[in-house]
Amino acid sequence: MALTRFGFLVTGNGFDPLRDVQTMKTAHFEMITIGCASAADGPAAAQRLVAQGVQLIELCGGFGPVWAARIIEAIGDAVPIGAVGYGPESIDRLHDLFNS
Repeated sequence: MALTRFGFLVTGNGFDPLRDVQTMKTAHFEMITIGCASAADGPAAAQRLVAQGVQLIELCGGFGPVWAARIIEAIGDAVPIGAVGYGPESIDRLHDLFNS
């Protein structure tokens, strides 16, 4: 089976997961992105993506491993969940971004 529907969850200050939804679509592929104000919005947003028929969900690095596990639990492992990770070379710059 080919991947045709992909979901992406991103965290960002001020996002509303019910309002901040974007879709990019071609004749053969669709990506649905949901903006979440915090990682705590992730489980419900992931459940919505699964209900919409996505086959795979990626999480931005802001979710971290704890919330990734909670999202997997919330969807009953219905689809694969991937999470963006950062290597040690990025740690100092990430710290500066999120602690300013």
